Amino acid sequence: MQKHIHLIGICGTAMASLAGLLQLKGHRVTGSDQAAYPPMSDLLRKLKIPVAQPFSAENLTPHPDLVIVGNAMSRGNVELEYVLDQRIPFTSLAELIHAEFLTGRESLVIAGTHGKTTTTSMLAWIYEVASRKHRELAPSFLIGGVAENFKTSFQLRETRPFILEGDEYDTAFFDKGPKFMHYFPDALILTHVEFDHADIYRDLDQVKTAFKRLVNLVPQRGRVVAFDGSANVSECVSKAFCAVERYGFAPESDWHIDDLRFRDGRSIWKILRKGDSWAELELPMAGEHNALNATAAAALAAGQGVEDAAIAEALATFESVKRRLEVRAVVDGVTIIDDFAHHPTAIRETLKALRGAYPGARLWAVLEPRSNTLRRNVFERELIDSLSLADWIVLAGVYKLESIPESERLQPEALVEGLKQAGKDAALLPNADAIVEAIAPELGAGDVVAILSNGGFDGIYEKLPQRLEQRALVRS
Repeated sequence: MQKHIHLIGICGTAMASLAGLLQLKGHRVTGSDQAAYPPMSDLLRKLKIPVAQPFSAENLTPHPDLVIVGNAMSRGNVELEYVLDQRIPFTSLAELIHAEFLTGRESLVIAGTHGKTTTTSMLAWIYEVASRKHRELAPSFLIGGVAENFKTSFQLRETRPFILEGDEYDTAFFDKGPKFMHYFPDALILTHVEFDHADIYRDLDQVKTAFKRLVNLVPQRGRVVAFDGSANVSECVSKAFCAVERYGFAPESDWHIDDLRFRDGRSIWKILRKGDSWAELELPMAGEHNALNATAAAALAAGQGVEDAAIAEALATFESVKRRLEVRAVVDGVTIIDDFAHHPTAIRETLKALRGAYPGARLWAVLEPRSNTLRRNVFERELIDSLSLADWIVLAGVYKLESIPESERLQPEALVEGLKQAGKDAALLPNADAIVEAIAPELGAGDVVAILSNGGFDGIYEKLPQRLEQRALVRS
């Protein structure tokens, strides 16, 4: 039966993807948000799903049959208050996914502090390639980003496999547990476990507790594929009731990466499965972290019965994810990269990968501290170490600094001073416009600019290429 379902906060990556899935099931879908920006605004426009801006009680007239409340929504939001006052039925994204899409399916969940979006996209593409020969493997999926191979972040099939990015962030204002606790995985990938989401987790122990509870949901017949290079991951899987297979660089691991090398922006490596030669894999992406992500996806797929040849073909033709080392423009010899930076470890791996992909280039890191972790002072030392991999570092003002308690705020001035003491060229500029005006004249042919933000960054992704194009026209 068709329902009218309205999503409050529809422009979040998972919410927009859910909107698409609900539309495929035949529901009439509407949504609202405070502000929309690519790539999800583009996706919703393509789907012709109406997005009302800004929030207003009028967006809920006439009353929808069901409201999905995004996890970023809190009491005081005008639409949420109207829903509560009018007793319109409501639920969370994670609850609805379980109820509408996971019953009777094989739930394959990818979780971890880093790498889950890319790994989920890789696994979905592996299953898609495998389904050309075995139709029953055609995957449904929901990814927290747009997978380039599919040009979308969601897909719905009648077959059993459902591949999900398992987010550790809380579910909704009325459910403060992690979203992934609703997904009940039949098989699970656990990439990394670090302290993150400082707005909802008190410390690393709380984060580990969440992942331990996720592992505890996997049935005895299931499997966990877990990174071998993290003591935190080892602790989280130590009491699993199912088989646990480790992947990474440790010689004793079930899926051991060997002879990793980079060539012309590609990664090539061998995998030993339980000590025996299993496959040589190739990925059209640089970076040790991407080889690890691909190995995790390969390990889970192989263990679920996907043929080796399909795994190798899929990884060799993988096209990445929007906002993950995405080349946004090459203008006047300057390469502009967009990367979804949310944590010092992710920044470090991004800059390491760019060093490998563009050897000899002058590397610029332009950071907007925007995530709930980066806006706080919990990782100042780690952030200095990560950013120091670049030649030039530019910091924007901290996003919505006033919403962070003063004692917890990141001090960008101290960060810049720490970078300078480390011998780096670093500057603090208030916003995207100031950054563009300051760095555009300094950029030269062969430079690589990594723009690091998990938001729209005030349009810098468009403003910087435009400014460089203007510069080139004046010079010609």
